[in-house]
Amino acid sequence: MAIALDQPVDDFEAQATGGPVRLSALRGKQVVLYFYPKDNTPGCTTQGQGFRDRHDDFLAADTVVLGVSRDSLKTHENFKAKQGFPFELITDKDEALCQLFDVIKLKKLYGKEYLGVDRSTFLIDREGVLRQAWRGVKVPGHVDAVLAAAQALSRAALSRA
Repeated sequence: MAIALDQPVDDFEAQATGGPVRLSALRGKQVVLYFYPKDNTPGCTTQGQGFRDRHDDFLAADTVVLGVSRDSLKTHENFKAKQGFPFELITDKDEALCQLFDVIKLKKLYGKEYLGVDRSTFLIDREGVLRQAWRGVKVPGHVDAVLAAAQALSRAALSRA
């Protein structure tokens, strides 16, 4: 079943650079899941650097950032170390998360069609409910938009507490 706004996200467990990640274990914190096509490519590197550079701001908004691609754990570990990412990268070789979040799309490159990851980001609240989705993401300005949404969601949660 694909995800929907304002609905709980099905619990999942996935392998990440720091060990297994389970969504339900992150309850009580907001979660940003950003899906990207491939480690060590220009757009994906720039996007990851943006999340890296604003990481303290995400932490201040009580938000965990997780990157997701179909690359191997070894490739992720190298990419994370090379770029100094302070967040974990999830490997989704079997495309289970890509399917859950419906990010596999038909793409074209040099006139050839293939199935690839549509750059997308999802903001999940403290209770595990999907609150915002960005699809077909363009990298410039995107991290700031996600941060603003995470900060607003965090403020709203604190005002209800």
